[in-house]
Amino acid sequence: MLRWTQAALSRRSLLLGGGAATIGATTICASKTVAQEGHGDHGAPATVQMSGTTPSQHSAHGAMITVGTVDSDRNGFHPTEILTDWYTGTVTDLPDGRKLRTFEITAEDKEIEIAPGVMFPAWTYNGRVPGPALRATEGERLRIIFRNFGSHPHSMHFHGIHSARMDGVPGAGVIAPGDEFVYEFDARPFGCHLYHCHALPLARHLHKGMYGLFVVDPDPARHPDHQDVAKSRLLGSPENAEWQELAMIMNAFDTNFDGENEFYACNTIAHCYAKEPIRIEKDRPVRIYLVNITEFDPINSFHLHGNFFDYFDQGTTLTPTLRMVDLIMQCQAQRGLLEFTYREHEAGLYMFHAHQSEFTELGWMGMFDVVETLS
Repeated sequence: MLRWTQAALSRRSLLLGGGAATIGATTICASKTVAQEGHGDHGAPATVQMSGTTPSQHSAHGAMITVGTVDSDRNGFHPTEILTDWYTGTVTDLPDGRKLRTFEITAEDKEIEIAPGVMFPAWTYNGRVPGPALRATEGERLRIIFRNFGSHPHSMHFHGIHSARMDGVPGAGVIAPGDEFVYEFDARPFGCHLYHCHALPLARHLHKGMYGLFVVDPDPARHPDHQDVAKSRLLGSPENAEWQELAMIMNAFDTNFDGENEFYACNTIAHCYAKEPIRIEKDRPVRIYLVNITEFDPINSFHLHGNFFDYFDQGTTLTPTLRMVDLIMQCQAQRGLLEFTYREHEAGLYMFHAHQSEFTELGWMGMFDVVETLS
């Protein structure tokens, strides 16, 4: 029975099921609910709940989006709120005059809805996927108090510069259920980074949802040659307030644990920004902090319609590493900043998506709703 179920739920089977691929995905998965009961086991595959779905008003976009809505209240997080929900922690003063920024993170088992009616037994940071978007300033001392309330050993591995004993790998910060560990290091280098669990088996911990964005803003005083740019990236500065900044993590879900993803997304929920377009003001610049943490597929991508952008690979430079491009690729764990504006455009809906058409059809597609003024 298990082997038959896995074959029936493979993404290849879904794509062969018809042109409206992801609509079919939900329907096909729904018919297998009985075979997948017992989802309280977090080693179990995803389950599907039949919901009273109605055709979306966005079906005009090629009829290639999921049908119905995800219950964000039950999930405890909303993909639109994730875009701007920076976790800046608690800041205190150290004796040497520096700032100490403290974050509190918990690991929790939690079933989440990743597409209408499709439940996934996730492992989470602070009860959400992706985990909270941590944000600090270059040179600060960071303290991350990590508590494992999950059912498996977990850790936090930060991309950045730190000592070996703070690396979050087995023997250096991987803790058992019920334990606590405190990671402490300086925030450097500035850039767009990520954190994730580094417990073994690594692929399993990653595709279950244990990752998040980790942004270190540049300290303008340390970058006199590019001080204006550094100020524009410093959260809370007047220059930064001019920007519309968005936190976006490209991810995917292997719902039957066959080593292939059945759903793709940006910030977890398939087609969330197609159904609820991201509203941006046309006269204000946009900056996206973009991370690819898609497991099982070596490359993901971001393509912007009707526009071009500058790209800062890893975010560790204050001048673009690519100029005037409309498509970038990221391997697993690669990240960067995208900067663009729709100032010269007419208002309206502008699509963005992965330029692997299969990923697009299976969830990784959204829209910017460019408006004159946000109300």
